[in-house]
Amino acid sequence: MLTVASDIDVLARFGRALADPIRCRILLALHEAPAYPADLAEVLGVSRTRLSNHLACLRDCGLVVTVPDGRRTRYELADERLGHALDDLRTAVVAVETDRTCVDADAKGCC
Repeated sequence: MLTVASDIDVLARFGRALADPIRCRILLALHEAPAYPADLAEVLGVSRTRLSNHLACLRDCGLVVTVPDGRRTRYELADERLGHALDDLRTAVVAVETDRTCVDADAKGCC
């Protein structure tokens, strides 16, 4: 049964998805075009098992969906607005020094 998530839950799910670089790469790849797991694994240079675990996380977060395609299953973003959100985030967070993390990164576990 589907339920409508609260605003905080939605943001937390999105944050969880973006917390891992592989999941970020998957989302960006799916923003470009829907894809099959085997193709994604090859493009991203990860094992199919590892990719499967990340896709499961993204499905559980409600960010990607599966589309049956004959005997195969294709993945795509659950909503086209997610692609716009990814674009907005990429362009909004540009003034970051790559050799630094948050001041409290070690203490708070961020960045």
